[in-house]
Amino acid sequence: MELFDNIAFGFSVALTPTTLLYCFIGVTFGTFIGVLPGIGPLATIGLLLPITFHLSPIEGIVMLAGIYYGALYGGSTTAILLNLPGTAASVVVALDGHPMAKAGRPGPPLVMTTLVSFVAACFAIVIIAAFAPPLARFALRFGSPEYFSLMIMGLLGAAALVHGSLLKGLAMVVLGLLLGMIGLDLTTGIERFTFGSVHLADGLSFVVVIIGLFGLAEVLNNLAMGSARPNVAQRIGWRELIPNREDLKTSVMPTVRGSALGSALGVLPGAGAAIASFAAYAVEKRVSKHPERFGKGAMEGVTAPEAANNAAAQCSFIPTLSIGIPGDAVMALMLGAMMIHGLVPGPGIIENHPDFFWGLVASFWIGNLLLLILNLPLVGIWVRMLRTPYHLLYPTILTFIAIGVYSLHRSTFDVLLVTGLGVAGYLFIRLRAEAAPLLLGLVLGPLLEQNLRRSMLLSRGDPMIFVERPISLAFLLLGALIILVVATPAIKGWWADRFGRAARVGGPTSGPG
Repeated sequence: MELFDNIAFGFSVALTPTTLLYCFIGVTFGTFIGVLPGIGPLATIGLLLPITFHLSPIEGIVMLAGIYYGALYGGSTTAILLNLPGTAASVVVALDGHPMAKAGRPGPPLVMTTLVSFVAACFAIVIIAAFAPPLARFALRFGSPEYFSLMIMGLLGAAALVHGSLLKGLAMVVLGLLLGMIGLDLTTGIERFTFGSVHLADGLSFVVVIIGLFGLAEVLNNLAMGSARPNVAQRIGWRELIPNREDLKTSVMPTVRGSALGSALGVLPGAGAAIASFAAYAVEKRVSKHPERFGKGAMEGVTAPEAANNAAAQCSFIPTLSIGIPGDAVMALMLGAMMIHGLVPGPGIIENHPDFFWGLVASFWIGNLLLLILNLPLVGIWVRMLRTPYHLLYPTILTFIAIGVYSLHRSTFDVLLVTGLGVAGYLFIRLRAEAAPLLLGLVLGPLLEQNLRRSMLLSRGDPMIFVERPISLAFLLLGALIILVVATPAIKGWWADRFGRAARVGGPTSGPG
């Protein structure tokens, strides 16, 4: 009963006119920020943070939180329609969502992402409300070795989920880790791989990489291949946008698994929505009876990662609020915003500021409901983007790319860098090497290095620390199991081909008659 009383109290706070207004502003603005690649929730929250100084803590944080999970809704739109992910977590959605759009079915994946996002968010909000204290205590058991092993498992899973060669997936992960080393060493301050350029001192901009490898590369590939226009009807009715029974049927269990996995990973500081999205895709590909469909337009490949990234986004507030450890860069900004307003995140925030905590939890429900109401009518508008003539569409995309990249640091170097990355992304497409694992390696590389160094300091250089701790060992074993399961069919095929041929060439000869 106490839980229901707390939720009712939260709604009494969140449903005040001003809080409701700022929640609506946040989710609406976040949706359009997600649709426009090159900006993202991180930059937007950073820019709008000073505006919240004149608001109450609950109003300001509710608006910033709405921008965050609203951007996750919108980020999948251009990922599906144009293979131009608006956020890191929507990269995986593009793997199957964009092929569906190119095949003439852009509406169903857009509608399904909106529906499963709402379901996953509701699932995660229940987790926050009911299990925030015990989940926060469990997260406190994680040290540097556990985080290192968790990231290794995530990287191996990213390499395993690629459509094609496992070796290419591993190579892309390693390349991403190497790119993540560019910039100043946080421990020694020594420049690494900067080639004397001050523009690379802070490392590669994540937004520049994602736009170059995915957005610009897709444009170049379409221009080079002379791709036919997607088969989109001139008049699109609601019937064409609504998913069919098979879409709904195949999405139920992936949504459940994605929501559960995203909630579990979201509560771990450092995991974030991107890892949850990659992990959910890998799980669905493993449990599917027809894994060959993935990468070609499988609805499960859209709904599972979409559910996971939205559930993880909601649950990432648990470590931020309960133990003061941000789950990702966006949560770090949220943490700073709360401290500016005089709120100290930690175990005592629920007892000391119940109106803020439960009001924020209730606002998640309200915000996700507003997003559902807002996004479903917009699906038809987004789909009509595909009917834009290519001689207008591609220059428009390139213009948005240039403006978005230049606005990050007002640097022409970033524009040149995204051009080079776009060419590299086009080469990856031609080589059939997916860039998604590279992206995850780039994101996790610095965190992986930091936790490795901390672990080595704790153990005085003994690497056995990673196998002596049960949770760390469990993550490493899961990572090895993922690689083993993926590699087994290829090993069996190689073994049968090699020794089968040898048996045919040097088989038993007939004895004397």
